[in-house]
Amino acid sequence: MRAAKLGWLLPLLMATPAAAKSLPGEAAIAKTAKQAMSATGARGLAIATIDKGKVVSVQAFGERNAKGDPLTPQTIMYGASLTKAVFAYTVLRLVDEGKVDLDKPIAAMLAKPLPDYGNLDAYGNWGDLAGDERWRTITPRMVLNHSTGFANFAFLEPDEKLRIHFDPGSRYGYSGEGISLLQFAIDEGLGLDAGKEIQRLVFDPLKMPNSSLIWRPDFAANLADGWEIDGKAVPHDERSRVRAAGSMDTTITDLANFAAALVSGEGLSKAARAELLRPGLAIRSRSQFPTLQDDAPVAAQSPGIAASVGLITFTGPQGAAFFRGGHNDSTGNTLVCLEKGERCVLIMSNDVRAEAAFPMIVRDILGETGTPWRWIFGDMKFV
Repeated sequence: MRAAKLGWLLPLLMATPAAAKSLPGEAAIAKTAKQAMSATGARGLAIATIDKGKVVSVQAFGERNAKGDPLTPQTIMYGASLTKAVFAYTVLRLVDEGKVDLDKPIAAMLAKPLPDYGNLDAYGNWGDLAGDERWRTITPRMVLNHSTGFANFAFLEPDEKLRIHFDPGSRYGYSGEGISLLQFAIDEGLGLDAGKEIQRLVFDPLKMPNSSLIWRPDFAANLADGWEIDGKAVPHDERSRVRAAGSMDTTITDLANFAAALVSGEGLSKAARAELLRPGLAIRSRSQFPTLQDDAPVAAQSPGIAASVGLITFTGPQGAAFFRGGHNDSTGNTLVCLEKGERCVLIMSNDVRAEAAFPMIVRDILGETGTPWRWIFGDMKFV
């Protein structure tokens, strides 16, 4: 009887998340940051930590430009695709206000058929979708869990034409083009301005005064340029158009405030926060990029990863968790959060070489999280 009882209890005990360790202090985090920069050659790195839904540490290291000016917690850095998490949070705020329905087709938000708007430089090549009625089934949820069927961007297609590669909602395929579609629906269909809504619903209430989706002249005084994988220094891109898929300039200080709100659910209804954390769409690709991959063999998949409304969820040794990344040729950003204890590590770097140290940094601060680094970064050699 006792053996039978133990046999019944053992799987439950094994499934219990590991006890969370104390987060390291600023000196220990600084040591980790310097090790990461030494190992990768990265010139600039910023790290923030969140515990119990509150920001507890924000630090910056290294240089913000080739002149050697210091990178500080107030330096303006490129948010890259962390912008998508800010946009998803904004959409959920609009859901709470009754202005957006996650599961109502975007077609219902528009006054005329999407292809009739034509190809718009400010948004996307909607005219290319004429003849494929599947655009009518795309919902805000499909945009935010990356299941529209679009390529990442139409300009990456061999003929640079926008097309739908699989039935919307049926599988995961990372797409900035999809994000642009929902931005268009909010701007054109609802008569709002996505940039102003992000300011109203995110930047203002969450105390993010140095964040914007378009360039501000006051950013120039403390601006981070970047370094590419070969060590080439490149200037900061001054973006003149709101792009919800990735035009945000921000600081590690501002974005830490957003990360704290994201993991704690600040500003969201219980239902909206549940959408952030719910693993709604299983992901079966071998890696995040290139997009539109076929399903990998089961042995090559990262078990348990899924797309929620705006995030990638997974379960690791410390229980349920999520992440969101941001990248371009000279930028590497990531956010990893644990639901237990509402803990996060936010990393921003103006040197893409720092990405090779992200697993080490997160592990040193949060312990083993189970973050699917191979799915995120493919064959990258980590330090």
